[in-house]
Amino acid sequence: MMARGVERSPAAVGFIGLGQIGAPMATHLLGWPGGLVVHDLRPEAVEPLVRGGATEAESIAALASVCGVISVMVRDDDQVWDVVAGPERDGTAGILASAAPGTVVAVHSTIGADTAEALEELARRFDVHVVDAPVSGGFMGAHAGTLAVLVGGDSLAVDRCRPTFDLWAGLVVHLGRIGNGTRGKLARNLLHFVAFGAAFEASRLAEAAGLDLQLLAQVVKHSDAITGGPGAILVRRATGPLAADDPLRPIFEHTRDLGEKDLRLALELGAELGVDLPLGTLALEVLADGLGVGRSDGSDEEGSST
Repeated sequence: MMARGVERSPAAVGFIGLGQIGAPMATHLLGWPGGLVVHDLRPEAVEPLVRGGATEAESIAALASVCGVISVMVRDDDQVWDVVAGPERDGTAGILASAAPGTVVAVHSTIGADTAEALEELARRFDVHVVDAPVSGGFMGAHAGTLAVLVGGDSLAVDRCRPTFDLWAGLVVHLGRIGNGTRGKLARNLLHFVAFGAAFEASRLAEAAGLDLQLLAQVVKHSDAITGGPGAILVRRATGPLAADDPLRPIFEHTRDLGEKDLRLALELGAELGVDLPLGTLALEVLADGLGVGRSDGSDEEGSST
C-alpha cells in the first residue's frame, strides 16, 4: 500500500515513532523538499505533523515503499526489530519487506550494539543499509534542533542521512562501523547518570549541613555553564598515563592537587555529619589515574611517568 499522495522517490524521508523526542525531531523535517512521511500507532501523535504538511503512512510498509531515508525512534530493541524486520525478525515484514534497494534506515533509539550489527547484516540481504544513530540532548535539544547524533555505519550510508540529520541536530559525529554510534551513546550516558548519582550524593551532604538545595543547584548550573561541567575534562585522545613532557601534565597535576584536596575536605565533612559518600570516596581513589598523572602522594607512580 502506498502512502496517500506520495510517489516513490528516494528524496522522500520517513519518520517512525513520534514520541517525546521523535515528534519534535520529525517537525524539523516538515520543510524537506522531497516530502516527509510519518507513522505512529497513536493518531494523536501523527495529527499535528499532518497539519504541518507531512503525509501519514497507514503502515510501516506504506512508509518504507516511498522513502529513501527512514528514521526510527521507538522504545527499545524489540520494537526496533519489529519496525525494521517484522515480528519474525527475518525481513518478511517491517521496513525491509517494502523498502527499495539503497534505502537507508537510521535507528535513533538507544539499543544494544549487537542489535545494530544484526540489523545491518540482515538488511544487506535486501540491499538496504542500517546506521545506528542515537541522539543526545533530550527533548529540549529535539525541540531546539540542537541534538548531538552519534552515528555508526557505512560512510556512504551516513552521508545519505546527513542532510536530514542537519535539520534537527547541532552536531553529527560519525564514530566508525555499525554499532559504534550505540557504543558512544552508552559511554556518554554512563557519564550522565553517574553524574546524577554524584549530584544526589552532594545534595545529601549539603542537606545534612543545613544548606538550601535550590540555591546550591543555582551555583552548580551557573558554574557548569561556564566550565562545561564533567565533559570539560574530556580533552585527551587516550586514557593512559601522560608523558613527563606532555603539555597537559602540569595542568592535570594542578587539577589533581585541587581535586584531591577538595574531595578529602568533603569526605571529612561527610564523616562529621554522618553522611556516607561512596562516590566521593571512589572519586578520590580514581581521580589521579583518570587524569593520567599519578596520586600526589606517589602511591601509584609506577604508571604515571611515561
